[in-house]
Amino acid sequence: MKQKSVLLLIFLGGWLLLRPFPIYAQSPTPAQTAEQIRSALFAAQMGLAEADTAAAKVAAAQAAYGGDFAATLAAAAPAADQQVQAGLAAAATAVAATDAPALAAARAQVWTGILAGGYRVTTQAIAASDATLARQWLPVREFRQATRFSRPNADATLALAALGRGEIAADEALLAVEADVLDTYQARLNEALQELETAVANQFTIRQAELAALAQGYFAILAPAYGAQRGDAAVTQANAALAALQTAALHNEAIDAEMAEVTAVLHNFRAAPLSPDDQVRRAGQLLRFLGLVPVEYERGVSGGTVTRELEIQEAVTFRDGAAAAFTDLQNLLDEIDPAQTAAAAAYLQQLGDQLNDTATRTTIHDPAVIAAGTEETLALLQELLPADWQKGSNDGDFDVIASLLDQMETAVAANEYALAESARLEAYAMLEIGPEARLIAFAPQAIPPLEDLFWNGQGDFAGLAYLIRNEAPLSTIQASRAALDDALAEAQAALTSGSAPAVVATNAGIIVFREGLEAVLILASLMASFKAAERRHLRRPMWVGAGLAFVASIITWIVAQELLTTLARYGERLEAVVSLIAIAVLLLITNWFFHKVYWTGWMANFHTQKQRLLGAQASLWLGLMTLGFTSIYREGFESVLFLQALVLEGGTAVVLSGVALGLLGTFLVGVVVFALQARLPYRKMLIFTGILIGFVLLVMVGHTAHVWQVVGWLPLHPIRALQLPHWAGTWLGIFPTWEGLALQLAAAVFVIGSYFLAESVQSNKRAAARPKRKTAVAEQ
Repeated sequence: MKQKSVLLLIFLGGWLLLRPFPIYAQSPTPAQTAEQIRSALFAAQMGLAEADTAAAKVAAAQAAYGGDFAATLAAAAPAADQQVQAGLAAAATAVAATDAPALAAARAQVWTGILAGGYRVTTQAIAASDATLARQWLPVREFRQATRFSRPNADATLALAALGRGEIAADEALLAVEADVLDTYQARLNEALQELETAVANQFTIRQAELAALAQGYFAILAPAYGAQRGDAAVTQANAALAALQTAALHNEAIDAEMAEVTAVLHNFRAAPLSPDDQVRRAGQLLRFLGLVPVEYERGVSGGTVTRELEIQEAVTFRDGAAAAFTDLQNLLDEIDPAQTAAAAAYLQQLGDQLNDTATRTTIHDPAVIAAGTEETLALLQELLPADWQKGSNDGDFDVIASLLDQMETAVAANEYALAESARLEAYAMLEIGPEARLIAFAPQAIPPLEDLFWNGQGDFAGLAYLIRNEAPLSTIQASRAALDDALAEAQAALTSGSAPAVVATNAGIIVFREGLEAVLILASLMASFKAAERRHLRRPMWVGAGLAFVASIITWIVAQELLTTLARYGERLEAVVSLIAIAVLLLITNWFFHKVYWTGWMANFHTQKQRLLGAQASLWLGLMTLGFTSIYREGFESVLFLQALVLEGGTAVVLSGVALGLLGTFLVGVVVFALQARLPYRKMLIFTGILIGFVLLVMVGHTAHVWQVVGWLPLHPIRALQLPHWAGTWLGIFPTWEGLALQLAAAVFVIGSYFLAESVQSNKRAAARPKRKTAVAEQ
């Protein structure tokens, strides 16, 4: 029985192995089918010398355009289907005639027809809320060419993903896809026309035929938007102009007149109007990039000769970036002031010609000429651009930072480490005068990693300043740059998400309360020794100084936009120097405070030489008033600096509501501190005030050490095992580095030592005074 069972199992196993199974091949995606057709036609172009091979490739393309792919496309876009069919027929005819330009034009006709059909299928699927079909057909598209100034975005892809998850409505997804795709094809249209002129100049007949057909095909995709803006008659005129251009290019005829007509009909047309955010971003790019051109050019030219070729290349690159941003804004600027817009366009063209002259050594233009022309154009643009566009864009600033870091890498690759350091500093300055203020308000946790990677960090990836100073290899610098890119992307994402008014107001309140608390502690510490009745009048000038500081802070708020931009350019080095001075002053105050013997002696001398000191009363008041002013204005200035970013995010009214809450909290704390100070016995009051001074000193030492490490003026050895929360650095100035903690420990030792030393001095003086008092009593 067992043997029969085994034989039966063997028989069934053999039958299953020998039985044929159907093979189910996975159907190609629409994008794969489109690429298959494109590749087959390209192979036909490459193999045109062998007629049979080329004909077979065209036949393969015709076969690929069938089935569900062609049916879906034809149902959504009949005109696009007809264009593809006609293009495939034209390709077969061109192969039979061995006509390379005609085949190139036919290839472009087929490809742009497929792109048009893919776009229509996608948009119709979105309108029907069919996210699955839309995601299948969206990849049948092109992207803008990635440059240092424009990188491919994923707006359409992200919109469809959000639609599929039910996070956005179909109409919102449709707007995002239309803006993304139409912007791409308008850019492709402009690129095709520009490259066409170059191809004609170089007599590339096959390429010029292809480019002219591509231009006509791209416009066919944009035609509905063009018609919506300018009417059907304008569409007919534009189609005729592009058809004439294609005919001239195909037959290798002069295209000047046709190109002029196409340029005229496309003037100021933009298929996907820029959003307000994009307008601000492009304006920021235009002004930033144009301003960098004379800086780079001056570094590359000296004595009428080019001394640094790399700097000239960077000047050309920045000019191109400015020109690209201007092109995106030109139609909008034309509506504001056509004459000024034309003048700006003419200068950008002239600047490009001048830079090209220098790059080719045709004429070495004087840097002063480049700087003067640029300055004049910047003044014109600042007058022309709407004020809202000039407020600054974080995205635009991040674009400029990325391009400057690209320049840094290029310089390192050329072994030009001095130039690399210059580019790094420019990139950091752009961060500081742009996004950093908003990061302080909205994402302060993002700042330390950025500073470490920009400067002298010693984490997993060393800081760029440290690496450049030590002339590290390119691969090491690229690794740190990649880490910095990730940190910048996280910071940009943190700033991209809008904040609710309540969040903005809360952040404003926290900033004001934090700075106000420090001001209260410092002021209370300084006034501690004026508690006695005979010294209480000396508090008045300090209160006057504090009041003037408050008024000055309000004035600073009013002029903040220009003032902060100017001061921010000095960077972290200014903060490092100012912080060191503040610590020195606080150390003197601490020493004076604890060693009351000096104050006591001075007051005694005051009573014995009253008339002489009364003559110096005005100087005393002025000194105390200045002390009160500087103590408060330092905190007020920092608050204004941080609050500007919140104004851009939530508006002045929302920020001022938060400021009011912060001031209220500061006032309440101030009342408690000064009331406690007034009620404490004199000795306890001194101890309380000494603790306040010591706390402020420790925080200032920690922050200053951190800033000095950021700029590379202090060695940095991180304590990797010590993980501290972000608030420890923000509120207490405690950062996990050996140097910072050691300096804070030294400051603590100084404060405690000063106290015990003062106690020892006072004790010795009291001990020495006892025999004298006994002798005086005995003599009486």
